[in-house]
Amino acid sequence: MPGATLEAYLAVAALLFGIGAMGVLLRRSPLAMLMSVEIMWSAAGLALVAAARWWLDMSGQVLTFLAMTVAAAEVAIGLALVVIIFRPRERVDVDDVHDLAG
Repeated sequence: MPGATLEAYLAVAALLFGIGAMGVLLRRSPLAMLMSVEIMWSAAGLALVAAARWWLDMSGQVLTFLAMTVAAAEVAIGLALVVIIFRPRERVDVDDVHDLAG
């Protein structure tokens, strides 16, 4: 990171996290919400990697690798649920889902 400062990376991570949070809060499509959650995971990973590189510590990069693994599993499960729930429906809106209610 010779050209950029830690604050620049953290600003980009905060911007990405804000975009992801707004996507989760404002979008009603489950796929858009899932992509927004992935943006938030990526922002957290970027912040961890930048901080780890800044302090010359590998623990942030290892934690980011574990978070990426969890995010991949979350996407697989989330996409499977979205396909199963919304396959018979014409309109996709998370407010219409009552199938998972106990």
